[in-house]
This record gives sequence, structure tokens and C-alpha cells, in this order.
Amino acid sequence: MTGGSRCMLGVLVLLCLCLLVPTEAVGGAKSRPKPQRRPPKKPKVNPIDSTPPSQNIDIQQMTGKWYLLNTASKCSYLMKHGSKVEPTVMTLTGPNDQTLSVSTKTRHNHQCWEILQQYHLTSTPGKLTLKGARPELNTDIVIGETDYTSYAVLFYQKHGKITVKLYSRSVDDLSETMLTKFEQLAEKHGMGLAYLFPFPNYSHCGDVDQHHKINCVPTC
Repeated sequence: MTGGSRCMLGVLVLLCLCLLVPTEAVGGAKSRPKPQRRPPKKPKVNPIDSTPPSQNIDIQQMTGKWYLLNTASKCSYLMKHGSKVEPTVMTLTGPNDQTLSVSTKTRHNHQCWEILQQYHLTSTPGKLTLKGARPELNTDIVIGETDYTSYAVLFYQKHGKITVKLYSRSVDDLSETMLTKFEQLAEKHGMGLAYLFPFPNYSHCGDVDQHHKINCVPTC
């Protein structure tokens, strides 16, 4: 009986030891959790791509004169000289041969300058391109919203940086509702009040002293 008890006690001790020892794979290597695959990176979306025209823009109704009232931008030039911006007026003519002629009049060094450009139409109504010397220097433009007769909001993107501009058909201030809506649009793109630069709505250029025909300019 004593021998049998000792044998049973030995079996129980071995069983307990087996339960306490961590399980090992064949060959003595400890099992490891399988490495988890990293989730695929989301494709990078340009800000301009996430800002489609809010309506089927009729480019013909966009032609004519537009006064620049406000700009939202992180442009370094505006950050330094935003308090000294000059009255600016843009005139759109065309379209002709899939391009829109753009004349921008403003002051520089106390002289009236006219900047002449060509915006190229795309297959999407309301989306335009100002071509640079190389494709990577192009400026993408979206007419985000307009009623054609009083206001228009335009988005400009170059090198992944975006600028939003509010234009008016007249030099009179727009309604408070429209100005608030513009501020909200700017905020959506990470530009709060510190990045808003109102433009003068008086003393616009008539006759110009300098004409400049250029293909690309900074978005601000």
C-alpha cells in the first residue's frame, strides 16, 4: 500500500508540474503571436480634390468684372504684408479655345499694374488650371460657389497649399451672412481669423501703368 501511495503521489506531482510549465512548440521554441499587418495607408487627397464645385458652374455667367473682398491664406507674403494689400479687380473674358482670359488690376509701388493670364478649362465645370512652366508648377482653381450676380468663392491650390478668395460684383460690402459663410469655409481648411486678409473696396485702378503677361503667380 505504501508503495502504491508513493507512486500515485509521484504521478500527481508530475501532472502539476506539466500544468505549470508554459507550452512549447516542437523543438523547444516558444510559440509567438503572428505579426499583424499594418493597415494600408489611405491615399493622399489634395485639398482641392476635396473641394468640388458645389454646383454645375456655367463659365459663361462668370465672365465680367469681380472685386476681391477677402482672402484666406497662409501665404508668407500676406502674413508679413497683409495689412498693406491694395484694391484688386479681376475681369474674366471668354471662354475661347478652352481658355478663359483673366485680367487682374492692382497697385504696386504706387503704380497700377495689369496681370494677364489664361485659365484652362477642364472636363469638370468649375475646375480650371493656370499652367506653369512645368506640370508641377500648375495652379489648380475651383469655383467653389457663386450666384453669378453678387458673389463668388474661388479656391487656388499650388504645391499642395490652398488659398480661398471671396469676390463681389460690386464694391459694396456683401451681407454679413455671406461674410460669415466665407469665414466658415476658411476655417474648414484650417485658416482662422488670423489668416483672413480683407481687401480695400475703394480706389481701384483705372488706366494701368504696367502690363505683365505671365503664366503663373503665387496663389496669394
